Amino acid sequence: MRARVSMRGVFRNFAERRGISTRLLVLFIVLFAVAVTLAPPTQHYFAQRAQISALESSVDSNRKKLEEARAELERWRDPEYIRSQARNRLHFVLPGERQYIILGVGTQAGDVSEGAAPINEDFPLGIPWYSRIISSITSVGVGSGNP
Repeated sequence: MRARVSMRGVFRNFAERRGISTRLLVLFIVLFAVAVTLAPPTQHYFAQRAQISALESSVDSNRKKLEEARAELERWRDPEYIRSQARNRLHFVLPGERQYIILGVGTQAGDVSEGAAPINEDFPLGIPWYSRIISSITSVGVGSGNP
């Protein structure tokens, strides 16, 4: 016949061998069970909080970019700004004005104003502006030595 083993007897024997009370042993087991039960949800909570804060910072940066784009759009709605950009970027001249472009006088790629691309000095000047734009597009990277 098999001897019946009770949990109380197992705890009591284990506690007596270790020199601690049975109540303290049961308390440790209950606390361990609670910790094992609560660990995964706590980990998920903190992971989700980190993800939420990352998404909030992403939303903030996207909101700033949107405001910058709206400000740029408002600048482009101003006819005076469009004229100034056409003059600076495309070298447009209004009727009655004369434009002088001086080539080869100490201009370096570092001297070019901010936001504008350097002007290639190898383009012929006697052709229309749109032909110069097309030739500048087709010659991008030619002879620059970059792979």
